[in-house]
Amino acid sequence: MNEKLKVSVDREICVAGGQCVSVAPQTFDQDDDGIVVLVEPEVFGDGIALAEEAAFLCPSRSITVERRA
Repeated sequence: MNEKLKVSVDREICVAGGQCVSVAPQTFDQDDDGIVVLVEPEVFGDGIALAEEAAFLCPSRSITVERRA
């Protein structure tokens, strides 16, 4: 089974904390104001745990993750 993670972000509520980029730079970036930018909306393999950790650590809860088969 090739599990993947669908990732979405709400840029309107992002507080530019940067934890997401620190934990999962292959999935998230920040614009010039520090607001989250989604680099990869579908994550596979080892990136799944990192994207889930980034969502957990996000202080504004602006990251949503959904596991898919």
